[in-house]
Amino acid sequence: MNESLLNRPRMPNIKVFSGSSHLDLTKKICDRLGLVPGKVVTKKFANLETCVEIGESVRGEDVYILQTAGGMVNDNLMELLIMINACKIASAERVTAVIPSFFYARQDKKDKSRAPISAKLVANMLSVAGADHIITMDLHASQIQVYNTYLYTR
Repeated sequence: MNESLLNRPRMPNIKVFSGSSHLDLTKKICDRLGLVPGKVVTKKFANLETCVEIGESVRGEDVYILQTAGGMVNDNLMELLIMINACKIASAERVTAVIPSFFYARQDKKDKSRAPISAKLVANMLSVAGADHIITMDLHASQIQVYNTYLYTR
């Protein structure tokens, strides 16, 4: 482990976990904050279901989970939802999903009859999984902010 990390004071009550989509980004963020990334194991069962195991206590902690929408988008989204739920069940104080590019951000409005608004669905799923906050950088359109604002004012 980096000596400078050992000499820095630990940020109280903060744990940062990484989904499998971008481990390097999480490591860089943790290095900048002087934190060690949280222990998490993700794997796939034979039927390709996602399994997530949080490898340390999160009770009373502010948890940040970083997961990008690149690559296998649906797998990454499901992994994020499971990680959020696992942390909430394990009594995390707050769970914040850090999503550099919001999942399904381009599907943010109804452009045909019977068409879903998938970005709103994703926002609802994040809320139901237990996310208290979402940090994202690219929403594609301003109306997605309304979906997230609505979730946290109910």
